[in-house]
Amino acid sequence: MKKLQFATSINAPVTKVYDFMLGISSKATYEQWTSLFNPTSTYEGSWDKGSKILFIGVDDKGEKGGMVSRIAENIPNQLVSIRHYGLLSADREITEGPEVEKWANGAESYTFEEKDGATTVTVNLDTPEDFLDYMNQTYPKALDKLKELCES
Repeated sequence: MKKLQFATSINAPVTKVYDFMLGISSKATYEQWTSLFNPTSTYEGSWDKGSKILFIGVDDKGEKGGMVSRIAENIPNQLVSIRHYGLLSADREITEGPEVEKWANGAESYTFEEKDGATTVTVNLDTPEDFLDYMNQTYPKALDKLKELCES
């Protein structure tokens, strides 16, 4: 696993950025910025600390797939920490095996810091080597989309 970090400054209050990033008031805001990863990107579950959450999308065969994760921490408007521990493939949760081992115990966190009416969002994530280029290309575009949503 390699550690990556991405950050963006958004001209909006932290409460709005946190809400839109996680899709708290409307899941549609989460789905819009994460559509850069997969046009059908969504989640099932809760952002509450300790909760299981599935980050999912539909593949070109029409099968649901994604990550099986747990919310390690959620301090509203400050920090969200996620632990990935499995994969969802064709609606089946897989928590062991070679494909899962690539992602097992991978972490992803979002920190939010507001200063003078602008919010800096910093994303830290672990990613397997074979996803480095994809994440380096896609995450900045996704954060640009989040910025656009929050500032409109």
